[in-house]
Amino acid sequence: MTPQPQSPTLEALSRLSSAEDMFAHLGLEPDRHILNVARLHIMKRFGTYLRETDFSGHSEEEVLALTREALSRAHDDFVASTPLAEKVFKVFETQAARQANKFVGLDSLKIVQR
Repeated sequence: MTPQPQSPTLEALSRLSSAEDMFAHLGLEPDRHILNVARLHIMKRFGTYLRETDFSGHSEEEVLALTREALSRAHDDFVASTPLAEKVFKVFETQAARQANKFVGLDSLKIVQR
């Protein structure tokens, strides 16, 4: 069985090399400050949203709308939040776990008589 040809929209996105090119191709205008601060995070989240989307059975117009929505949603995640809070990359999850392990609650302390 041969694989179905990929959507022209998805094929075009796979050939683009910058976030700006992807936004332009999809007809979206990013907040420049947000894009400059969270570029890699936005692109990684966009990829996650694309992987979670089932494009099968959709017209090319619908695929374009779905990809536009995924990129817009990924961008907006970082308008309302920060890369540190969103923890897109494993390094942030690891850092949060380390910080949690450093916490010592007062109820766990004991007075030692000398």
